[in-house]
Amino acid sequence: MKPTSHAFADNAHRALDDATLQQALAKAGVGFVAKRRAAVAELPEFDALRQAGRAIKDHTLAHLDHYLLRFEETLQAAGGQLHWAETPDAACAAVLEICRDAGASIVAKGKSMVGEEIALNDALEGAGFEVVETDLGEYIIQIAHEPPSHIIAPAVHKTRAQIAALFEAHHRQPGLARPLESVPQIVDEAREVLREKFLSADVGITGANFLIAETGSTVIVTNEGNGDLSATLPRVHIVLASIEKVVPNLEDASVLLRLLARSATGQEITSYTSFFTGPRRSEDPDGPEEFHVVLLDNGRSRLLGGAFHDMLRCIRCGACLNHCPVYGAVGGHAYGWVYPGPMGAVLTPLMVGLEEGAPLPNASTLCGRCEEVCPMAIPLPKLLREHRRQEFDRGLVAGRSRWALAAWAFLARRPALYRLASRAGARLLHKLSRGRGRFAKLPLAQAWTAARDLPAPQGDTFMAQWRRSKRG
Repeated sequence: MKPTSHAFADNAHRALDDATLQQALAKAGVGFVAKRRAAVAELPEFDALRQAGRAIKDHTLAHLDHYLLRFEETLQAAGGQLHWAETPDAACAAVLEICRDAGASIVAKGKSMVGEEIALNDALEGAGFEVVETDLGEYIIQIAHEPPSHIIAPAVHKTRAQIAALFEAHHRQPGLARPLESVPQIVDEAREVLREKFLSADVGITGANFLIAETGSTVIVTNEGNGDLSATLPRVHIVLASIEKVVPNLEDASVLLRLLARSATGQEITSYTSFFTGPRRSEDPDGPEEFHVVLLDNGRSRLLGGAFHDMLRCIRCGACLNHCPVYGAVGGHAYGWVYPGPMGAVLTPLMVGLEEGAPLPNASTLCGRCEEVCPMAIPLPKLLREHRRQEFDRGLVAGRSRWALAAWAFLARRPALYRLASRAGARLLHKLSRGRGRFAKLPLAQAWTAARDLPAPQGDTFMAQWRRSKRG
């Protein structure tokens, strides 16, 4: 997927004008937030668990080289093969070589954000392989020729009617029940269409939520079981993962799993939490003949110990997206690359460059909800501000913004003048609001008022009102 993050403003305007998208986002946002709230309320030790999870990730990142080498050792001992990939191109090349060596023609691919990050589908299809996404959401956007709009619910931007129309136009095989009038009917049709792909695939590809150094295991969580089918039915299983997914042992993985499901979907645990350790053994009833793990860096090692080190704790739960007012208004496609929302606004500039991703750190109110709900306590607002600081230092900020900041800095260094200007501005805006308490339109603030009202000052600054109260 070619990044279009530089066009965030245009993307956002189109999203705000899309009534169908707004309908889908409104329904999805309420559900995610309410389910997470209920799941957390039912677990009194959630905050303690959160602290434990952060400690596990901090410890692992501080000794990342040790745990990655330990994972390689135990993976190989279990009969698996590890492929190190520094870049997306190297990761794609490793996957293509495995598929060619397997004589594959059909690849069943489970949901993988790393797969999206390296544009794996394009590479596989360009090499002549048939690729079928097996996660329902990923399958929907694959046949719609769209990127995912959410990291755990790729098709959250689609309504039921849109999905039904898409299936009716795309699926031509006989025997399908029509019309598709309910969600169960849509799911049943997807199951029927995909079943043959599972059975005929030569290679199965999955992502990994965690890699366990102690056992050489990979872990995925799903609610559909498609990951298990993609991993066990084909002759070859390829796991795509990034280097920060490793954890020391099974006990540490269990802590993070308890945080992941509650934060992502509001479940105690997902319907399927699957551990894969090497290829099929002689006593196993099923499983692949070959087991490969492709481990991607793509700039992550450069983040270790730096200003954005904390971002490596992310477990891709999506809670920050679900609670973000900006994401809730414009959806994931507006962000212009693989990772949307607050976590994407931090990650994208790191991976595609600040020049391309510069609008994203500014597409935030810095309200702090993302940090509040993050199970890994990642200080996302702080990281967004760091991007903004670097953007300013590198001269990437537009001229009028730099002038506005210079004017503010001039006043801020002169407290008396700052208070005088603030008081005059507050009084002027109060008069312009004509007692309505808000602005539906305001010069120089059209970007805000085009989609929401702007509260008007009550007539004076807080400091002036406080001084009056002290005198009274």
